[in-house]
Amino acid sequence: MSPAEPTAAPASPASPASPDIPPPTAPPAAPPPQGPQTGGQDGAADSGPVRLLVVDDHPVVRSGIVDMLSGSADLLVVGQAQDGQQAIELTAELGPDVVLMDLRMPVLDGVEATRRILAASPAPRVVVLTTYDTDGDILRAVEAGAIGYLLKDSPREDILAAVRSAAAGHSALSPAITTRLVGAARGAGGAVAGADRGRGGPTGPVTLSPREREVLAAVARGLPNARIGQELYITEATVKTHLLRAYGKLGVDTRTAAVTEALRRGLLDLG
Repeated sequence: MSPAEPTAAPASPASPASPDIPPPTAPPAAPPPQGPQTGGQDGAADSGPVRLLVVDDHPVVRSGIVDMLSGSADLLVVGQAQDGQQAIELTAELGPDVVLMDLRMPVLDGVEATRRILAASPAPRVVVLTTYDTDGDILRAVEAGAIGYLLKDSPREDILAAVRSAAAGHSALSPAITTRLVGAARGAGGAVAGADRGRGGPTGPVTLSPREREVLAAVARGLPNARIGQELYITEATVKTHLLRAYGKLGVDTRTAAVTEALRRGLLDLG
């Protein structure tokens, strides 16, 4: 009798997966790359470079300004305009953060273009970049709402700093222009009341508190709110409160205009 054939062992049932071993998961996605950061009016950071519109009626000059700005990673020139009317149209189309504005141009000059651009919402910051430094040109530009005023022969570093300062909502007046504003204010004399009536500003006497004058003097030096607070040992929110009160008294709505109006009225002495 032959030995019995070996039989295969019955297949054992599949053992369940161990509850202690988690199922495989895909690796987390890498975060998207972040662009340069620019500060907002209240110091909040916004992603991406500062978007610029360059306005000048001379092609060679305009090209040179664009080349200078294009060398900075945190600045992006999104458009060029050859006169004030085109600047208004491109601002509406492209939505720049800062407009670098020449003053004397055909079709529409820089002052009127600035006024119309800032009447829109949302409005960019306007920095005047020109060859003209007469008192009348400076005052007209500031009264139109320009947050900065520089001459074209300013050092490259000063122009770049002014653009960044304007994008963050801070005034960008060169020391030479501040001196001209002081001189214009001291020579204004009795013309202030007539100018007030023409602009619809306050017609009576204006009084600033000592702290409001200190804050405006620091603004005239180009300091941001946080730095002003550090120098005066007050909070940044308190700095903003003093500025808003000064705006109301002076009948203005920008930092640069507040400094100009205070100088014009003899309420601020930067000399």
